[in-house]
Amino acid sequence: MKPASAKAKGRKFQQHIRDLLIKHLGFDELDCKSTSMGAGGTDIQLSRAALEKFPYPSIECKNQEKLNVWAAYKQAQSHGDGDALLFITRNRAPSLVVLDAETFIRLHKAKP
Repeated sequence: MKPASAKAKGRKFQQHIRDLLIKHLGFDELDCKSTSMGAGGTDIQLSRAALEKFPYPSIECKNQEKLNVWAAYKQAQSHGDGDALLFITRNRAPSLVVLDAETFIRLHKAKP
């Protein structure tokens, strides 16, 4: 695959995830932005208001047929403090989310 095609494929997935966050979490388009390809940092930038509802400041999106999940998750973690999320997909496959196990359990811990 040509580099331009790979970037377009990644950009489309990144925008798809942004659109899902806006649709299902009620974010305004200004609260949830897809960053440009090749820009350093998180793939989806959330405003402070959005981070209060969805506390994941480090979001990485990967649309690749062969993916080193560990390296991709490490990249998501490198974007800053807080819990990291990795959204992954490949051709003709559902989108998945990779999240640290302790964070996942903390999200589902019974509240008193």
